[in-house]
Amino acid sequence: MSTTPNPQAAHPSKTDANGNVAAERSCKVSASPHGAPASPAGKRPAPPCTLVIFGAGGDLTKRLLMPALYNLAVDGLLDGGMQIVGVNHGERETSEWVEDLHQSLQKFAADKASTFHAGKLDDNAWGWVAQRLEYMAGDFETPDTFARLQQKLAQAPGGNVIFYLAVGSRFFKPIVEHLGDTGLLKEGGGFRRVVIEKPFGSDLASARDLDAHILSYAQESQIYRIDHFLGKDTVQSILAVRFANALFEPVWRREYIDSVQITAAETIGVEGRGKFYEQTGAFRDMVPNHLFQLLGMVAMEPPNSFDAEAVRDKKAEIFDAILPLTPNDVVFGQYEKGPAGVAYREEPDVAPDSNTETYAAARVFIENWRWAGVPFYLRTGKRLAARRTEISVQLKPVPFRLFRDTPVDALTPNVLTLRIDPAHGTSFDFNVKTPGPVMQIGPVQSSFDYGDFFAERANVGYETLLYDCMLGDETLFQRADSIEAGWCAVDDVLHPETGGAIAVHGYAAGSEGPVEADALLARDGRAWRPLVTNPVEKK
Repeated sequence: MSTTPNPQAAHPSKTDANGNVAAERSCKVSASPHGAPASPAGKRPAPPCTLVIFGAGGDLTKRLLMPALYNLAVDGLLDGGMQIVGVNHGERETSEWVEDLHQSLQKFAADKASTFHAGKLDDNAWGWVAQRLEYMAGDFETPDTFARLQQKLAQAPGGNVIFYLAVGSRFFKPIVEHLGDTGLLKEGGGFRRVVIEKPFGSDLASARDLDAHILSYAQESQIYRIDHFLGKDTVQSILAVRFANALFEPVWRREYIDSVQITAAETIGVEGRGKFYEQTGAFRDMVPNHLFQLLGMVAMEPPNSFDAEAVRDKKAEIFDAILPLTPNDVVFGQYEKGPAGVAYREEPDVAPDSNTETYAAARVFIENWRWAGVPFYLRTGKRLAARRTEISVQLKPVPFRLFRDTPVDALTPNVLTLRIDPAHGTSFDFNVKTPGPVMQIGPVQSSFDYGDFFAERANVGYETLLYDCMLGDETLFQRADSIEAGWCAVDDVLHPETGGAIAVHGYAAGSEGPVEADALLARDGRAWRPLVTNPVEKK
């Protein structure tokens, strides 16, 4: 992780053959007509490289990759020799592509609801990025595209190239295959890396097949499987909360923790992505990747260091220890017409009789010494009552005997909540004595908000991931074994051996989800944390 350097990176050292974490630490941003700011104290610019973006005209490039590159330029973390080549279907001039990106950035920067709410763009920083952009028309499945790309990359700065696959998953195989056949993945004087977005497969069999295909052309160390959840500062801070505070880690185990809830709720619907969602659904889209990644951060054992393999080894142990889910452990739902809008089946490109789930809840158990018997409840959905991504860790209740003769029916559970999105911070629910002569217990909450302590920064979550990829730091990227372990844990849900397809229950758009999800916890004597705790939250 870039916030905690590799022990070997604490001082300048020699560059390794492929520019990995041992790369030279003293490099500077080169002078240019549009001078980029100096790097922050303790930070070093990434090594010079060429970033090739397949899917340069797509939404991902406009909405996330380009804002992230702009933010890195503002922070002075990109080398002056960097080049960015955008590859996409359709002929167009580089100037047209650059202007399209510029207009998109300005629009997102001015939109306070956007993840990139930078306000007014810094013209110098944008100019610095813009002069490094070049557009190349090409078909992702045509050898000629890669032959022309090979010629273009012959003079890549330092010989370093990152290939970013911002494309549909059906193009992952052919692009990597052509890169391999053309020799573009051969490492000699510099590194060659491939960044692959999710979905990495659609089940265990397809993930293994994709891994086998890709790894026949590239080494595992060259593949960076990206999950944008792990680029969020608030997700990375889970490790800091756990391991940098003596208050939490001693009780972070089955002897003291009753249960854990992980929520990723959205108020929006499928937003014109009906074709994609019909093929994927909420469970595949979120559970074995995003939510399992959060689970891994919460449940992993302490690594010996923040070295990439030390962290990823500990997360892999957790994924391997997840008991396989059964259909009895999950609930699927689909939003119907309600206060928040139309039914899913009325959305564009959605079949009128669709049984695709837009909500998924799961009960997960980790069979190891730390967590045996502690349920992890996961839920995600669209068109819910509130937008919220958070992790709530509920401690076991204290004995009630001491308070049996007081006017207290029950003690409020102690719950530590890590708020990831849209609010950033933590809160802790606990009990105190209310004022007055009678021993009466009242619930209170102590909270911390990042905005009260740290200046707000425009951040789309990809800045750290792109920067780390350039440095060769794989901490926040997934290995093949973890990807496959995640799919393995849910394979019985995706392909139930008995009982047929899992039932999909309706819920009103704008509600907290199907009542069947409440029953999933009720049978364990527990309940979901409410999505809406006051009227202001319902947006």
